[in-house]
Order: sequence, then C-alpha cells, then structure tokens
Amino acid sequence: MSTETRLEKDSIGTKEVPGDAYYGIQTARALENFPVSGLKAHPNMIRAYAMIKKACALANRDLKTLDPERAKLIVEACDEILGGGLQDQFVVDVFQAGAGTSFNMNMNEVICNRALEKAGKQKGEGSYLHPNDHVNMAQSTNDTFPTAAHLAALFQIQALLPALADLQTALGQKAEEFAGTIKSARTHLQDAVPITLGQEFKAYQSTIGLAAEELKKSGDNLLGVALSGTAAGTGTNTKPGFRKLVLKHLSRISGLKLRPPADPRSALQSHWPLATVSGALKELAIELIRISNDLRLLASGPTTGLAEIILPAVQPGSSIMPGKVNPSMAECLNMVAFQIVGLDCANSLAAQAGQLDLNVMTPLVAHNLTCATQYLINFLPVFTRKCVAGIKADREKCNEYFGKSLSLAALLNPKIGYAKAAEVFKEALARKTTVSRVVLEKKLLTEAELEKLFHPKTVAGEPS
Repeated sequence: MSTETRLEKDSIGTKEVPGDAYYGIQTARALENFPVSGLKAHPNMIRAYAMIKKACALANRDLKTLDPERAKLIVEACDEILGGGLQDQFVVDVFQAGAGTSFNMNMNEVICNRALEKAGKQKGEGSYLHPNDHVNMAQSTNDTFPTAAHLAALFQIQALLPALADLQTALGQKAEEFAGTIKSARTHLQDAVPITLGQEFKAYQSTIGLAAEELKKSGDNLLGVALSGTAAGTGTNTKPGFRKLVLKHLSRISGLKLRPPADPRSALQSHWPLATVSGALKELAIELIRISNDLRLLASGPTTGLAEIILPAVQPGSSIMPGKVNPSMAECLNMVAFQIVGLDCANSLAAQAGQLDLNVMTPLVAHNLTCATQYLINFLPVFTRKCVAGIKADREKCNEYFGKSLSLAALLNPKIGYAKAAEVFKEALARKTTVSRVVLEKKLLTEAELEKLFHPKTVAGEPS
C-alpha cells in the first residue's frame, strides 16, 4: 500500500487509514487492537458474508428501505468479492472482538468503499453511502456472523463429503481384494478367532460411512440461520417481511435451502447447531485415529512386527537407519485428527460461554470449524491415494498367524466343549506348538474333521 492516508471518523474519534485501503476506520482499529495470530478469515467465511450482504441489500431494495441505485452498487461490490476480488482487504485477525463485530465492519467498509469507487466517489464518503446505514441496514453482527459461520461450515462440509466418499470407496476396494486373506483376529491385542483381512477393511469402510452420514446430518442443523434477528433476536430495525425476503435471496445466492431458526432468540444465545457439527467432526477424527493406528500396527515390522500389510513407501523413514520406511501418511493423519479433537474441545468451551442473549465466542468456533474441515479436505485425498489405495497384504504372514493362533481352540467348543478346549489351548501354549497338533495327538478329532473345522473358507463366518 502507498504511504498516503485518509482521515476517517467514527463514534470513538478520528483516525488515519491507508489511502488505497478499501477497509476503513473500524478495521484499522481492529488491526491495532488484535494483533494475535496473523490468521485471517477462511475464504468460505468471506464468501458467506458477501452473500449475506448481497441478500440483505436485495431484500431492503424490495422493501423500498434502500434505493435501487445504492442497492445495485452494494450488490456489484459483493459480486466482486464473490468472484475472488478484494480478498486482501479482509485483514482482521480471527481472534478479535467478541461476536465478530470487527470482521462484520471490515466487510461493511470494504463493500461500501468499493461501491463508492464504482459510483465515482471518494472512499469514506459516508454522506452518500455508509457502511453502517446502508451496507449493514437491517442487520447486526449478532445475527450476520453466526449466519456466515453456518454457511461457511456448510460449504466446507460439501467439500469434505466427496473426500470421505473416496476414502470409503478405497477401503471397500481393499475389502474385496483381501476377502480371501484369512488371519487371526486380535481382541485385547491378544490372539482371537479367525477373521479375514477383507472383513477388517470392510469394517473400516462401514465406520467411515457412518461418520460421514452423521456429519451430513449435523450439517442439516445449520440450515436454520439467525439472519433477521439483528441485535437480540427480536428483529429490531427490520421491516415486516424482511426475514422471508432475505432468506429467499440468500437461499438462491448460496444454493442452500435455508430456513428461519426454531427460535430467533435461541439462534443468538446458543451455538448448539455449530457444536453438533464440531462434535461430528471430532467423532470422525476419533475413527480416523483408530483406523490409522490399526494400519500402523498391521504394517509394523517388516521383520519384528505384525507385518500383515505393506503400506506404500512415500519417503525415506530415517536419517540414520538406511532403508527404513515409516507409515508416514498414517502418522500425519493421526496428527491432523488429534488437532481436530483439540479444536472441538475449544468449540465446546465457546459454545457453553454464551451469556444471556448472545454468545460472543462465534469467531473462535467459525475459525475452528473451517480449519478442522480444511485439514481433512486437504489431506484425506492424499491419504486415500498415497496410502490406502496402495496397501498390499502379506498373505503368507496372515496365513502363518492363522495357523499358529491358539484361539483356534474356540472352534473346538461345539465338538469337545469349552473345558477340554481350554486344556488344549494351555497345552499348546506350554509346549509352544499348535492347537491342531495337540488335538490330533490326543485323538480328540480326526484329521479330516479338524481340516473341515479349520478350513479358511468357513472359519471366518459370513464373507460380508
């Protein structure tokens, strides 16, 4: 920016603002007041807010509270933002004044000054077009910021669901590929009855599907938005019919089927809808952690671990041990998921921090939700492509564990009873031999009976 400045005035006093900045005095104050993280609003938060300002201008025009020329200028400025312009003008830190007043005014000022420029007037010329009186007409930070947070989260969920679907598909393909690979299950990290590697991967696929459905379901709660409630949910300074009109325009602009909240006061007091999305993301993260850890365990080795699967090598694993390869993609997904669990904790604290008629912690929740989803949007496709899709089974190792598992003794229960089967287990363990050998030596079953009982095609139950 140039060194030239312009003098602007607000209710606090006067202040110099960079001359070529589209933001104004209140944004300049926020830059001084909140130099916290250097992190700025997510592009979908900017996009959502521009949609809201555009919808409000159109609704106010329809109600004849805003003249068509000013409305047109505001809409054109919003469209420029929605087209990717002016992004560098949204400079307020994500950690800011409660409720998001600083960011709302950042948006109002940028739209106002760009509209003034389009009208051939000077930035800051508030007598013709004012950020509060015109761009913010029939609005408050208190209803616009949570509405923007809902929209941004919905846009993020829309972008995340295909990545989850692709992960499901990749896990399902592995389930089919490994359907005939018999192995020992493990419960309590101890040998258990037989299972197929394909069944384990089928279970992973199912879990991701359930988590995706829960995320989608929680996202539906965000369709009820606070817009038109203004400062306390009562609709102060809005004309009759504004709510219906503005939601109609915003639904068309956003492509979302938005609706009024169950109670407009609750929409300002409570962040339950946002908290449910955060919770669904946390539950998804927990399952991703569990699956990642399983992949790391199953691939442990290659000579001293389980080594039942082989993960694709994506980079050298050690700066000192030549040839070592680590489960790097699964490790990274773990860290991403840990962070999402932590963000949900912060969101929970923010959601319970609402007091009386407003929850002022919305900026934190909006930031955390866009971050959490963006991490997964960015990394899940890479994890699917560079890890899951390339997993191979070590069928010999799996079959070896199947044959050695002492928990095959459980399959003897219907034939010789639990007590005798337990004796077989203990003897095999003590002698460091197999269950099959003990059964044959004691002539508890014939070789043919044992072969039928322990046949890989029957021991793992239903193939699905």
